[in-house]
Amino acid sequence: MPVQQSIRFILDDQVVELDFQQSGQYTPVTTVLNYLRSLPGHKGVKEGCGQGDCGACTVVLAEPDGRGGLSYKAVNSCLIFLPMIHGKQLITVENINEEDKDHHPVLHPVQLALVQHDGTQCGYCTPGMVASMFALYKNHRNPAKEVVEDALSGNLCRCTGYRSIVDAALDACKVKDNDHFSRNKEQVIEKLDALYRNTETIVIQTGNHTYLKPFTMTEALKLRRENPDALMITGATDVALLKTKKHLHLPKILDLSGLDELKLILEDHHRIVIGAGTTMEEIREYCISRLPALAGILHVFGSLQIRNMATMGGNLMSASPIGDTLPLLIALHAKVRLLGNNKQRDLPVEDFITGYRQTDIHADELPALILIPKPKKNVIIRSYKLSKRTDLDISTVSACFRMVLTKENKVREIDIVYGGMADRPKRAAAAELVLKDELWSRALVERAANQLEKAFQPLSDARAAADTRMIMARNLLLKFWLETGRDDLNEKKETD
Repeated sequence: MPVQQSIRFILDDQVVELDFQQSGQYTPVTTVLNYLRSLPGHKGVKEGCGQGDCGACTVVLAEPDGRGGLSYKAVNSCLIFLPMIHGKQLITVENINEEDKDHHPVLHPVQLALVQHDGTQCGYCTPGMVASMFALYKNHRNPAKEVVEDALSGNLCRCTGYRSIVDAALDACKVKDNDHFSRNKEQVIEKLDALYRNTETIVIQTGNHTYLKPFTMTEALKLRRENPDALMITGATDVALLKTKKHLHLPKILDLSGLDELKLILEDHHRIVIGAGTTMEEIREYCISRLPALAGILHVFGSLQIRNMATMGGNLMSASPIGDTLPLLIALHAKVRLLGNNKQRDLPVEDFITGYRQTDIHADELPALILIPKPKKNVIIRSYKLSKRTDLDISTVSACFRMVLTKENKVREIDIVYGGMADRPKRAAAAELVLKDELWSRALVERAANQLEKAFQPLSDARAAADTRMIMARNLLLKFWLETGRDDLNEKKETD
């Protein structure tokens, strides 16, 4: 097979070709953050937490959007391995301003607005703030305050506070998008298209690291069969922590982020089909009107920087007991399609996750699609997440409830699924049995809540004690009833 042994991307308006074997300085699991910090002119990017929580390392990745323009995405450079930026434009805080004819620096509108609103104090977080604001500026004109706050939710500021920063972003996005990136758009697209046309598989081998990045499904399946021990990634927002926080050695990686076949969202009358490589932010935007319950849970899935890289396939493959989307996918009876050599399997998500961080995937299979049945109009769905803070936090307990009521207000169908209560997201079967075919009432719900102890023996950890988790689980079921039930209606039915 034809292979590339180096990666190419745009930085400082120049195509950079990085040969890992010749450089000797970098490995395939060197993060973009550490790469930039090694360069003489890119010290603006900072390391704060090293796990995507603070936003000090925020940079922007640009790539063709398929409509003749460029998409700009703010991302955490501490969670991105260098080969993942192949074929993209890497933009740092040093690239955002421009120079006048006398080579004097001219501030970009977002930088100027930040200065005018006194939106910086100690300055440590400012480069990341500027990067997030720049991506916002490129993607929105006159955004609502909620959009600005979401764009900045992944950037911590402990000095100035957010009011001045939000005001700066609102003002900057009123200015017409006429920066040097817009003026140079055609040249950048031409360069990126030239990089993108080369679909030869990237194979990087340095010392005890092997990194494989295919660009066709055929090649991906071949590499998967030949390298069953390779760690598969699509967005790597979870896997990267193994390197940055746990300092584990990752000897072999199969990077599926270059497969366009995995980046899709389709729907018909019966279901929504999501490619395993589709980012959480793309899914969130698509589902706002089509599947609000999923869009709602994704709104509190990490930060925008995380959602711009994290994928549905990655969330499934992590098989985390606190994976945000998993209770909802189980409650909606979603399936995952696994592709192998000359075969495919469709497994319910509930069966695909077999234990703590364990899945039923064969050594020659790739996660390809997530198949979500479209809820009918009479289906009631609610999804909840309890965490120590609203934005950018992992859940303590999560839950999704799916229910169909009869005209007599009896429970025809009920799915009760919790995260954070067991070694995997799990249904509360005993509670479901109590509710099935009975009148939807508070007394019944309280009786069902008493059955939760039969299904779960939660652990105590830094986020909550076991008994606290049980109280949370009970209260979420009661909250579901409070949002959907009416005892006065039930009393009338019983009287009739």
